[in-house]
Amino acid sequence: MKKTWKFGVAAGMAAIVLTGCGDEAAPVEEQDVETPAEPPTEVAEAEFPVTLVDAVGDEVVIEEQPESFVSMIPSNTEIAYELGLGEKMVGVSDFDNYPEEVADIEKIGGQEFNVEKIISLQPDVVLAHESGLGMGKEGLQQLRDAGLNVFVVENAESFEEVYETISVIGQASGAVEEADALVEEMEMQVAEIEEMAAGVEESKSVFVEIGSEPELYTAGSGTFIDEMLTIIQAENVAGDQQGWISMDPEAVVAANPDIIITTEGSYVENAVEQIKERSGYADITAVKEDAVYDLDSDTVTRSGPRLTEGLMTLAELIYPETFGE
Repeated sequence: MKKTWKFGVAAGMAAIVLTGCGDEAAPVEEQDVETPAEPPTEVAEAEFPVTLVDAVGDEVVIEEQPESFVSMIPSNTEIAYELGLGEKMVGVSDFDNYPEEVADIEKIGGQEFNVEKIISLQPDVVLAHESGLGMGKEGLQQLRDAGLNVFVVENAESFEEVYETISVIGQASGAVEEADALVEEMEMQVAEIEEMAAGVEESKSVFVEIGSEPELYTAGSGTFIDEMLTIIQAENVAGDQQGWISMDPEAVVAANPDIIITTEGSYVENAVEQIKERSGYADITAVKEDAVYDLDSDTVTRSGPRLTEGLMTLAELIYPETFGE
């Protein structure tokens, strides 16, 4: 029997899991009673064929549990590896850099991907992404015409949408139980950080610089970075604007943030020092108090499992008195 799944599957039983944890039970007197047999534990099993509706509205039918995948974007790859699918990965994008095992996987190109290479790898499922439709729509159709299962993953712009992405990749791969467990773990981590942030007594203002050439770029509302700042009780100085936006350096000076975060350290030499030495920045509180920090961009912008790591690191940088060791 064919089973049809939809996006938005409810995932996250963190509260129930935590309820089962408590203090060690008090000792009781031994009694000569018969112990009833424990009921069998139900395990979420993969069911195939499975039909999934992807980001372009196509119904993708996966007849059998896939044994090989091509991932066309790093976030899909990170999710797949976290679900235990690393050994099934036969191709990844040129931009993939995590986990380190991807260095040994066949590369299929970047935004302009190599259609012939992907076809030659004969994957059971190609995990494409909505963000690549602008340049890759024709190439994806060529993959479909070659008989490959192409599933276009929806673009995620919030933690909840990432949870949905994890769930649907779990359904497509047969790693349903692993996906549920990963979502629950992430939900618990976010809840724990949010609980700690409730103890913040004075909110700090933050400017997050995600690009500096040819213009300054930052993250406004509707981005992971803005959601993270909200979770930890910090104020995004660009939070009144939507999406990824350019910002005049003079506007940054006028905003006078308590903290400046740059995500350019991995590819811009001395990124922190360059910010401190920028014209007019000497009077900014963050610069005067030496509160300019570098943060791995992938952990705060890539829609995958490491977002909770980025959230914690951001919290530690902004509120070391609350989140520090």
